[in-house]
Amino acid sequence: MNQHPRIREERLSWQAPQIRSQRCGNPAGAQWAQHPKLVRTACEQIGYAFYNSDLLVRATTHRSFANEAPPEDNLGHNERLEFLGDAVLNLVVSQMLMEANPGASEGQLSRMRAYLVCERELARTSTRMGLGELLRLGKGEERSGGRTKNSLLADLFEAILGAVFVEGGLPAAREVVQRALGNQMQASRESVPYFDPKSRLQELFQHEGKTPPAYRLVTLTGPEHRRKFTVAVVDAESQHVELGRGEGGNKKEAEQSAARDVLRQIDRHLENGDHP
Repeated sequence: MNQHPRIREERLSWQAPQIRSQRCGNPAGAQWAQHPKLVRTACEQIGYAFYNSDLLVRATTHRSFANEAPPEDNLGHNERLEFLGDAVLNLVVSQMLMEANPGASEGQLSRMRAYLVCERELARTSTRMGLGELLRLGKGEERSGGRTKNSLLADLFEAILGAVFVEGGLPAAREVVQRALGNQMQASRESVPYFDPKSRLQELFQHEGKTPPAYRLVTLTGPEHRRKFTVAVVDAESQHVELGRGEGGNKKEAEQSAARDVLRQIDRHLENGDHP
């Protein structure tokens, strides 16, 4: 793992089991936030060294932890930083995708971004970076497994990114996103939302300067609980020239199957050296 230039070169050993042994009824975050060495190690995991460690502590504090603190502590939580981080994440990922995919359309870029910033992917990123151990959770949330909940892990990543933006601005936030999601950029190009057959077929027609095809329901058969839809892909202008067919348990599945059938035919033509 490459060191961020603002992080001191010395490596600090911070293992999750050591944190868990400190819990004493409260989550690990109640302990790690009080130890500068552990804060520095947390910064190593994130890839950004906070000058103001209070920002990092706020970003990792869940509402449940703040609600259990004594009123006089006036302890804040991370939801405002999460709100900011969500906006920053969408901006940075959009910029990175545009730079990496100069030929992609707006629709393609939108689908790739949706893949990268969805709750599941952000939770995986938080887990891979070991951020779950930083969460400061209330006792009830801790007992219910909050430290491994996708929603909390995704929110945590956004809150930390929001804190980075507040202190270091957009360049620092971009470095963190690049470090955290850079390897997922290629995966986003291979994801189902990006390469679904209908989208591929539409992009192909548009690239050729043609009107995208239309989809027509041919038959609907089977009992209520086990419907079978048959859909045809037809030329959008004539509505009579059938290009392919597909079946599925609902109309959407049948349309995807029909688009896949047309793509297979196009691939066969290309393999034979013919223009489809």
